[in-house]
Amino acid sequence: MFTQIEGSRGVAEAVARCRPEVICAYPISPQTHIVEALSVLVASGELTPCEFVNVESEFAAMSVAIGASATGARAYTATASQGLLYMAEALYNASGLGLPIVMTVANRAIGAPINIWNDHSDAMSQRDSGWIQLYAESNQEALDLHIQAFRIAETLSLPVMVCMDGFVLTHAVERIDLPSQEVVDGFVPPYEPRQLLDPDEPVSIGAMVGPDAFTEVRYLAHTKHLRALEVIPQVAAEFAATFGRDSGGLVRDYRCADAETVVIALGSVLGTVKDTVDELRDEGVSIGVLGVTSFRPFPFEAVGTALRGVKRVVVLERALAVGMGGIVAADVRMAWPGEPCTVIAGLGGRPVTKKSLRALFADAVADRLEPLTFLDLKRDLVERELRRTG
Repeated sequence: MFTQIEGSRGVAEAVARCRPEVICAYPISPQTHIVEALSVLVASGELTPCEFVNVESEFAAMSVAIGASATGARAYTATASQGLLYMAEALYNASGLGLPIVMTVANRAIGAPINIWNDHSDAMSQRDSGWIQLYAESNQEALDLHIQAFRIAETLSLPVMVCMDGFVLTHAVERIDLPSQEVVDGFVPPYEPRQLLDPDEPVSIGAMVGPDAFTEVRYLAHTKHLRALEVIPQVAAEFAATFGRDSGGLVRDYRCADAETVVIALGSVLGTVKDTVDELRDEGVSIGVLGVTSFRPFPFEAVGTALRGVKRVVVLERALAVGMGGIVAADVRMAWPGEPCTVIAGLGGRPVTKKSLRALFADAVADRLEPLTFLDLKRDLVERELRRTG
């Protein structure tokens, strides 16, 4: 059913149709509308049986989700920015215990200085926490990825983070297709936990592991992520067959077949990049776009295949590894034999415009682009500050 709806509310409706049994909530912008909408659905009796737990912190939210999942309940929560960092210890526990929790991350910058607008610094900081990370390009894909996330998480017994750009998607009202409860029920079967805490048959989980076995534990976690590279596209294919639209998967290429230059990006900025590429294509420029949906596990083979024969690669990133540069570009280097150009763009919510992208891509095609570029950097400001601080 097509409806005009805010992105957060669309995600809440999709999560509700997946029938979570425990939802843990602590408010932090810009994810708050998601859990607010879910609280209304629980309070009204529309989402039942489900326990909505108001907690005192993001750490508590993830801790409750861990406890719920370990006792056999389908668990969900949402967070953003500093909230994600506050639950970092528990994130590693969730993945280390193999608990299929689904969490929305409404991507937002990390302070200091305080900034509530969108970039990918929060999720990127947790890229090695053992969670699968899926990035949505649009609100429709955000909705679709949540439905797929429960299938992926419970197939692999791994937690899944669905990342959607804060405000850009969460607060945008647009037309999306909300599937019926019956169709979602057919795609997301009842949760059957791999491990279950039962007072009648007590066991310990998360016990200490010494040096004699810790490497093997981490190797097994790595192996499960490698298996996810097979499961994620399988679930996306089943989703397309059931819901009648392609969504999710590992990567999504756009006008790459004959492109000499390919731009790689994640999230909602892909829409602006594609519009710019369309204009340049009309002008005879050989350029394409590769959107990465699954950032963890990183799809090295799929990226390498998409970039085969490409002369130059530009990686557009909405996060910065201070002192190094690009985060996504570091992975791309392992998938492509060339040296990609890294462009840091849109930090703290700065708009990424077609005007700026056209100039950037013109420099790239002419091989004038530096290995590391900061899009729309106010050089006079930073140079003045550098002079002031010596």
